[in-house]
Parts: sequence; structure tokens; C-alpha cells
Amino acid sequence: MKILIINAGSSSIKYQLVDMEGEQVLAKGLVERIGIAGSKLTHRFGENKYEVEKPLKNHIEAMRLVLHALTDEVVGVIHSMGEIGAVGHRVVHGGEKFSGAVLINGEVIAAIEENVPLAPLHNPANLMGITACLSVMPDTPMVGVFDTAFHQTMPPRAYLYGLPLDYYHRLKVRRYGFHGTSHKFVSRRVAEILERPVEELKIIVCHLGNGSSITAVDRGKSVDTSMGMSPLEGVLMGTRSGSIDPTIIEYIMAQEQIGISGVIDVLNKRSGLVGLSERSSDMRDVVAAARDGDEQCTVTLDVWAYGIRKYIGSYAAAMGGVDVIAFTAGIGENNTTSRADILDGLEFMGIELDHELNAVTRDERVVSKPGSKITVMVIPTNEELAIARDTLALVR
Repeated sequence: MKILIINAGSSSIKYQLVDMEGEQVLAKGLVERIGIAGSKLTHRFGENKYEVEKPLKNHIEAMRLVLHALTDEVVGVIHSMGEIGAVGHRVVHGGEKFSGAVLINGEVIAAIEENVPLAPLHNPANLMGITACLSVMPDTPMVGVFDTAFHQTMPPRAYLYGLPLDYYHRLKVRRYGFHGTSHKFVSRRVAEILERPVEELKIIVCHLGNGSSITAVDRGKSVDTSMGMSPLEGVLMGTRSGSIDPTIIEYIMAQEQIGISGVIDVLNKRSGLVGLSERSSDMRDVVAAARDGDEQCTVTLDVWAYGIRKYIGSYAAAMGGVDVIAFTAGIGENNTTSRADILDGLEFMGIELDHELNAVTRDERVVSKPGSKITVMVIPTNEELAIARDTLALVR
């Protein structure tokens, strides 16, 4: 079966067409600037690339352009739209409604709309992608895969905040967590590589990119995660502050004479690596500057690694031990220095990092020494494949 994966933003659509027979990506691409001047499709198939600029009023027109590219005689990879067996949609926030992937129907759409207040930037965009696909592919099964679903196994002790309980019952204020599709994929891939049932393993997954989250996966289930009600909580990120004292918000508002939206903008877009280093939100730039003697970049890297190290220690305590620490996403997979910095000081847990293996850049691998009590691994994430697998399981 061939499955189309859709990740819709407010003015963009990312897509992949996957042949599930061999889990092969037949084509992938991006439609950007939907509804604004300069709309453009970039379509990749094999080693080839096809680009077209065309005015696109909305996501429906964008999806028609995607399907035209996929079925075109020259740049297409399928003969007709009928070859697409199902469409898997990435949806950011499922709230407490969804603990797994679901076939999309009216009730599901209504539930996604209910969760718009929890993800005002993402859920409306995801809904536009779903609506567009239903419009141009009305007879094709649609599946919703939620970033928050994997974390619905967290117990109350992990997801409740120390606030009046009424806020949870009435306003749904709680920890939800994100990157769930990635954390689920990586934890299961760890078990496959080690040839052990995931139900026997205690795994800490470090999804480290421009947005970062750490998750404790105990016997295949998420029991705690660093992101909270929004993706702002947790560790230092590219432009996000991570966890801070809440009173800082009021203090900045008073001192800078700005409103709450202004402070939230600072915390989301002007903090993290870029704010603390005063140089860049890109880890590669900060690492390079630190190597060249920039003291503030050195301090920034220390703050970043220290915060992640504390999460690893706390999640080991939460699970009563840990068998595997897995690094994934852009920084986790590719920045060898950062992995070493995070693990430096955790030797008391029995971690023995093999620095030669850690320095090698290649695909999934074990980077700890054979005698290490805790196995350290690098696992490239593949959220699109995870969505495709969930979609296939449902439509079958």
C-alpha cells in the first residue's frame, strides 16, 4: 500500500509518499507561501527535483498541486490518485481525547477543534490540511497521528501541576508533552536493535533539535516528559527558554513595560541558545564560537548540557533505573561534542562512553563501551515513517 503523509502548517504543506511494501519513500516535497505571494512547490523524487511557482489561494489548491506532481507523466511516481491507499496527518495536539492514531471522521475533527485553545498556532493549520485532503480525496481513508498521544500513558504524578485542581478539570491545564511520535519510534527502534522486547527496557530518549524534549519510556510507555502544557517548558532550546520561575514573566512585564504576549514572544523566539549566547540559535554556530574562545558561548553550552543531564538523572530516579539513553533529532544525532558534554559527570551511573565510536558520524549505532552498565545509542528519528506505520495499521 502507498501512503501519503501530510504535515500542514498555516501557509505550508510538507508531504511524503511512502510505499509500505518496503517502506520506501517514493517522493517528498514542500508547498510554501500558501495564500501569499510567491507560492511554490518543491517536489523531489529519487535524485531529481521539480519546482514550480504558482499562485495558491488556499490549502485545497495546494493539495491539488501536490497530487498533480505525484501523478504527472514526467515528474510523478504513481499513475493515478487511486494508488494512494490512505493519508496520514500529523496533528500536534490531541489533548486527552486521543492516546493513539485514529481514523478521521466528524467526531475526530470536532475534537481537534476543541483542542485549538491548547495549540492555537498548530491545530488550525493541521485542520486546514485535513479539510483540503478530504476535499480533493473524499474516498481515501484519512488517519490522524497526534504528537501528544504517546504521552497519554503518563500517571497523574507526572502530568498534574501544583495548581488548583479546578484548573485541570475545567481548563485542562496539565502536562501533555510533544514529539511523541519521535519518542515512540526511537524507543521501539532501540528495542529492535538490541533484540529485546521494549516491555523489558527502561529508556531515556533525548530528542534534541531546535525544539528539544526528554522522555522517560518505561517498558514501552511514556511515564514522564520534559515539555509541558506547551512546547516551551523543559530544557534550553534554539530560541525557547525552557523552564523558568513564573514570576519572571511579571517582573519583565513591569520592568520593560510590555504585555503578556510580548513576554511570551521573548520566551519563545528570543531566548534559548540565541538569547543566552547572543550569537545564534544554531548549535553548530554556538559550538564553533566556543571553540574560537567565545566565553559566553561556552557558558551557554554548559547551561544547555547541565539542564539535560539533570533530566536524565531525574528520569533514572523516576523509573528506578535506566537501561538505555538514546539520542535523536538534529543535535542529538549529529553533534558528537554535545552528546559527550551531556554525559560528562554521569559516570557514577555506570555510563562508559566510547569517544571513538561517538566521534564517528553515521546512522544508528551504539556509542557506549561494551562494559557500560547503561547502553548509549544514536537513533535517527523518522516521524514520517512512524505516521505511515500507524496509518497502515489502522486502515488494514
